[in-house]
Amino acid sequence: MSTYRERARRRSARGTVLRTVATRERRSHLSAPRVPTVGIDIGGTKVMAGVVDADGTVLERLRTETPDKSKHPKVVEDTITELVLDLSDRHDVHAVGIGAAGWVDADRSRVLFAPHLAWRNEPLREALAARLAVPILVDNDANAAAWGEWRFGAGQNEELLVMITLGTGIGGAILEGGRVKRGAYGVAGEFGHMQTVPGGHRCPCGNRGCWEQYSSGNALVREARELAAADSPVAQPILDRVGGRTTDITGPLITELARSGDPMCVELFQDIGQWLGVGLANLAAALDPTCFVIGGGVSDADDLLIGPAREAFGRQLTGRGYRPAARIVRATLGADAGMVGAADLARLVARRFRRANRRRAERTQRSTFDLRLAPRGWAARS
Repeated sequence: MSTYRERARRRSARGTVLRTVATRERRSHLSAPRVPTVGIDIGGTKVMAGVVDADGTVLERLRTETPDKSKHPKVVEDTITELVLDLSDRHDVHAVGIGAAGWVDADRSRVLFAPHLAWRNEPLREALAARLAVPILVDNDANAAAWGEWRFGAGQNEELLVMITLGTGIGGAILEGGRVKRGAYGVAGEFGHMQTVPGGHRCPCGNRGCWEQYSSGNALVREARELAAADSPVAQPILDRVGGRTTDITGPLITELARSGDPMCVELFQDIGQWLGVGLANLAAALDPTCFVIGGGVSDADDLLIGPAREAFGRQLTGRGYRPAARIVRATLGADAGMVGAADLARLVARRFRRANRRRAERTQRSTFDLRLAPRGWAARS
């Protein structure tokens, strides 16, 4: 019985802590200090860093390639540190927010698992706090992007927003009533790893048939390279562009050719757009959001992707014709959404950091003042 009561007590205490954090988060954009912070967006292929002001304006941004995932996690941490120090040379940075492509724990300090990076139970906040002289906040990259869009972008004032980020894989986030819904263990919103095709394509997460294997940057490039490797006639234009080197076929190149009307590339976007719409219909059945915001690098294709997604969503939505349907819109912050959101979330820790510094300064002042008023010889006697 005592064990049961102890577990119940711990669950209650944990719930109180999470509710307190959530309440602070909802109020952070109203009461957080209006100081510049750095946002870091870490994806499978790139690291974006930027200084962001309290209005969501990016004052300066830097970008570099993500170090090879086979390397030690310290290599990625070195990259983050170099970017922050570089920006700090030109800006008064008060905190750093990091959006990481992986599972982040409920305390927002540790990356539990990252399918596209070599992070396994990595204490990222602690590792960076030891190297940077400002507070650090770590969150999932899609959570950060959803917050950025809710604060400054396409999701402003939405009561229940679902964010889908299409990059190397698929990230996801839920934001309800101005609060990011992280789940009991901090790992909610990993929609990209819902099983869509049993026994389908192998996913870096270890399973088969995950949604992101059919609607993501990796899926887009994989399909284009397979057609090119098969020497398909429809792939001739893209083969000509890369000189016959299929490994040089990239997502941005496919997007460029699709915009110019290349039939194969347009068809590839229709395919992944349809898979996107099917997944959104499933999420609507489970969550009933008011709005889906689609972000990430693949969303640069705009209506080439969003159009087929809306059509498939309309066909697959359960109860279609008899229920309100969520809007499907493209993220207005574009590739900056995760970076801007991470920087804005970091203002909460910047506020606590400033309060702690102020209290320390006040204690020091009181101690100095008391020492001046103390009787002569008091310090020597004590």
